[in-house]
Amino acid sequence: MSDTAEGSRPPAPNPVKNIATPTSIARHGHESSQIAQPSTFLSPAQNRAMQDKPLSTVDKDQQSGLKAIRDFLKIRTSYDVLPLSFRLIILNTDLLVKKSLNILLQNGIVSAPLWDSHTSSFAGLLTTSDYINVVQYYWQNPDALNQIDQFRLSSLRDIEKAIGVLPLETLSVNPTRPLYEACTQMLKTRARRIPLVDIDDETGREMVVSVITQYRILKFIAVNVVETEMLKKSVSEINLGTYGNLQTANVDTRVIDVIHLMVKYNISSVPIVDEDNRVLNVFEAVDVITIIKGGVYDDLTTNVGDALGKRAEDFPGIYTCSEEDRLDSIFDTIRKSRVHRLVIIDEENRLKGVISLSDILKYVLLHGAEDG
Repeated sequence: MSDTAEGSRPPAPNPVKNIATPTSIARHGHESSQIAQPSTFLSPAQNRAMQDKPLSTVDKDQQSGLKAIRDFLKIRTSYDVLPLSFRLIILNTDLLVKKSLNILLQNGIVSAPLWDSHTSSFAGLLTTSDYINVVQYYWQNPDALNQIDQFRLSSLRDIEKAIGVLPLETLSVNPTRPLYEACTQMLKTRARRIPLVDIDDETGREMVVSVITQYRILKFIAVNVVETEMLKKSVSEINLGTYGNLQTANVDTRVIDVIHLMVKYNISSVPIVDEDNRVLNVFEAVDVITIIKGGVYDDLTTNVGDALGKRAEDFPGIYTCSEEDRLDSIFDTIRKSRVHRLVIIDEENRLKGVISLSDILKYVLLHGAEDG
């Protein structure tokens, strides 16, 4: 798997099946890049109020665990996160958008750094959001379909302007800097992955070393910081995740309508529920890549149930948890499996909320940080 990917996900069988139960959070793994809406965490005022009360053993352990993680991030570098062996695929901005899509699919990746050969410099990151923008552009300008096949990666910024979306920041970090800096950059920009860019000693020019993702960082923490076992507070106790104003769809919703939701609310996944709000599946941003492969945009009008039914047979389903599950068990799941979000459900599989990796990273970095 290339380091540029958070795990390309081949698609799910029957969208009604393959849902992990809350108790499976520390037992099952799956290969699956977001964005659930940012969660609302405790405000500084609330934190101060809590400090006035005697801390319980669980509170003290929680604080110690979080501090251990932050201390670890400050002494390790972004370079440390990289595996001993990995592939890196970098795409030239002169490449056709259509060809770039095929390259991602062929290599099982969902993102890649961009390189401007005219200036010999790093030019940003190609992600699923870019393809969603292309879909939006096509939907708003159906007569431009023939032109879309001629769009080059350098045209992506023009597409953003045409449909009125804000461009993603072209951010990067030096691989020798503390990993903590990469994490804080991610939180500031809401980026889910960040390229590592260094300067070549001989030429003095930029060179892209790799890309690290939120998942890779959290797994690095889960594998190396034993103090994650001290994080015994439950999801509900720490208010982890997003619970209000959740955007959902059903199996009969058109794919294009789900994409519109993702763009409007700046999210990367939409839970698929039945009439009783029971979770059946999740439509993710990476599913768009599979749907438009080969430049076929007609499938955008198909329903979600049919689209997700074309996922690979070995797709293991989605990850769920309950509000009673603890953060230590979530880290244990991340350590064992490729998880990119957890859908919070009740005992009847009804949707309660969504936990994104951004939510976890934000909590780990910011909660109680003023205490040291």
